[in-house]
Amino acid sequence: MVYIPPEFTPATVPKSEAYEGTELDDGVRAVLSKDTAIKWVSTYSASFWAVSSKIDTILSDGTEKSYFLKVYTAEKAKEMAVGEYEGSMALYKALPYNIPKPIAAGVLAKDPKKHFYLAEFRDMKDEMPGTTEFASVVFKLHQTTESPNGKFGFHITTYGGDFPVNTTWCDTWEEFFTRLMRDTMEKERLIQGPNNELDKLSPLILKRVIPRLLRPLESNGDKIKPVLIHGDLWHGNVAVDAETDKPVLYDPCALYGHNEYEFAPWRAARYHTSHHHVLEYLRILNVDESEEQDDRNALYAMAIEEMKRLVEKYCDNETMSV
Repeated sequence: MVYIPPEFTPATVPKSEAYEGTELDDGVRAVLSKDTAIKWVSTYSASFWAVSSKIDTILSDGTEKSYFLKVYTAEKAKEMAVGEYEGSMALYKALPYNIPKPIAAGVLAKDPKKHFYLAEFRDMKDEMPGTTEFASVVFKLHQTTESPNGKFGFHITTYGGDFPVNTTWCDTWEEFFTRLMRDTMEKERLIQGPNNELDKLSPLILKRVIPRLLRPLESNGDKIKPVLIHGDLWHGNVAVDAETDKPVLYDPCALYGHNEYEFAPWRAARYHTSHHHVLEYLRILNVDESEEQDDRNALYAMAIEEMKRLVEKYCDNETMSV
C-alpha cells in the first residue's frame, strides 16, 4: 500500500513529456497490428514516475479503438512496467469486465531507459462504484483465484507506486507480511529520516504484534488461503466504466496474500473508501466483524498511530517503552 499524505500535491505532465499528434514511438507501434492506423496520441496525466497518454487508432476494418499508454520514467522503469503488466494480466484473467485488458510491456525505441505499459483504454467516470457492487467485485477476485504453488508472493516484483514489493514466495503469511512491514519501515526511515518513535515501535510490531495477530490464523491446522489481491485498492485506482457502469480496477500492486490485506487502504479517513466497504465485504463473505479482524486491518494499514495502539494492547508494560 502507498502512503499518500494529506498535503500531497498531484504531479503534472512535464512540458518535455507532453505531446499531441500522430507520431507514436516505434517500440509501442511494434506491439500493435501492422495495419493499425494512428489517428491521434495525446498525453493527459502524470505521476512522479510515469506519464500517461491515450492512443486513438483505426483498425483495418474501419473500427476505431483506443489504448492507454503509460511510459515509466523512473530508474526501475522496466521492472515497474513489467510488474504492472503481469499483475494486471493476472487480475484480468479473474475479472475481465473490471480490469482494462493488458496488451504489452516494452521499451521505447527513442529512449531505452524508458519502458511502457499498454492496455485497452476505458472511458471512466472519476467516481467510486456503489459500496455493494465494489465489495462484490473484490470478493469475486478473492474467491476465484488461488496461488499457483500454495505460497504467498508473486512470480515477479510488483510496485505500489514507486515502492518495490519483495514478492519472493513464502510458506506463511506471517513471514511474508513481516518482511513487507520491515521493508516499509526502512523506506519510511530513508524518506523521512530518523524517527525515535518508529525505532521503538518497530521491534515490538515485528516480534510481538504480528505473531500475536497472524500466527493463530496459521496454527493448529488452520491456514490462510493465499488469494490474488490488487494490493493498492485506494480510490485513485478505482473508477466506474462510462459505458457499462461496472467498477474498474487498475494500477495494481498484485500479489497472492491474505484477503484481508486488501482492506488496508479502506481504513484511511483521507480516502473515499471506508469501513463501510469492509463491513459490506464481510457481509457478502457471511462473516461477522471481530475485534481481532479489526486489529489486523489496523496492522495492515501501517499507520503509526495504529501501531502505537496495537503495541499498547498486545505488549505488556515491561516490554513497551514508547
